[in-house]
Amino acid sequence: MKEITGGITAAKGFKAASCEAGIKYKDRTDMALIYSTEPCVCAGTFTSNVVKAACVQWDKKIVESGSTMQAVVINSGIANACTGKEGFDACEAVAKAVEKSLGVEYLSVGVASTGVIGMQLPVDKMTLGVSKMSESLDDSIEAGTAASKAIMTTDTVNKEIAVTFDIDGKEITLGGMSKGSGMIHPNMCTMLAFLSTDLKIEKSLLQEAVKDVVADSFNMITVDGDTSTNDTLLCMANGLAGNDCISEKNDNYEKFKEALSYVCTFLAKKMASDGEGATKLFEAKVVNAKSKEDARILSRAIVGSNLSKAAIYGCDANFGRFLCAMGYSGAIFDQNDVELFFESANGKIEVFHMGTPLDFDEDKALQIMKADAVTVLVDMHEGNESATAWGCDLTYDYVKINADYRS
Repeated sequence: MKEITGGITAAKGFKAASCEAGIKYKDRTDMALIYSTEPCVCAGTFTSNVVKAACVQWDKKIVESGSTMQAVVINSGIANACTGKEGFDACEAVAKAVEKSLGVEYLSVGVASTGVIGMQLPVDKMTLGVSKMSESLDDSIEAGTAASKAIMTTDTVNKEIAVTFDIDGKEITLGGMSKGSGMIHPNMCTMLAFLSTDLKIEKSLLQEAVKDVVADSFNMITVDGDTSTNDTLLCMANGLAGNDCISEKNDNYEKFKEALSYVCTFLAKKMASDGEGATKLFEAKVVNAKSKEDARILSRAIVGSNLSKAAIYGCDANFGRFLCAMGYSGAIFDQNDVELFFESANGKIEVFHMGTPLDFDEDKALQIMKADAVTVLVDMHEGNESATAWGCDLTYDYVKINADYRS
């Protein structure tokens, strides 16, 4: 597997476009269109929030029906959540605008939104945007990058990646883009992610691979503990690489899952480090737990704790905050079996050993925690399972950004 320059347009047959539709923001792009020249098998995962945006309901219907997907329209600025029947009708109108412009069946058009909850989409502006974008679709790297920027809200950087790998002598490409900064918490969280590949694979196996990989990537990040109404991941595969169709869990399937995991983990970590107001990537790695689920629960509890996140921001090696978060996580363990370390590019230090605090070097700990990425490593000494979760520090700017979000 090799990482290459590009994103959503890297795979054969995929094009993208973006435009300024004037949905909420001024003087910036706020709509994107992803299009495949061939119909795609599609897999998806969606928010666990009971309050689901209209676009989530629309996309779930397509994915669960077994239909193909050939295009996705994304807007930023307005979430189209808590908008009733009018919100669902807006999704249909946007999809039908794609059908009119590109000749694609409207029931094979995904729709995704991110932004302020409780506002109706300006359908006229969006259908005009679809018409503009349909005329400017392009398979260039630049078109993909522009699309990744158009879907940003409070993000400070766009997020995209592409990789290639070989299956039976055929070069397969997998690309992706995502957005997410605030309202990110485990269980598909606001995050939007879109993946495109020219691999040929059966839909059921694509869905299973996506579900498995999301569990240890996007579902292991948290910024603020809020689970969004709009979280959506869509993965489209058009089969243009020319490989024999993957129809069973063989070596080729595992190769694809490895690439999928790499791409999703990269995008997840990018989102965590770009949390609203964030200055550091905060990683929690739990090893030697008695079960995979325990390892996931513990690592997510550590990065999700506001006190832990504040300690990371303040470069404070207050290990009690991390142990406290583990204690209320719901996982059962013996604190007398636990070791806890702080680790970064600046070094590694143990601060808690088998139930006992250590007399550690505070100056060394401070230097370790001053790095841009800090890891809390916890050895449970109970089994062989491990998990890693990602988050960010909690800063003054997080409150400022969210206090002013609608203005």
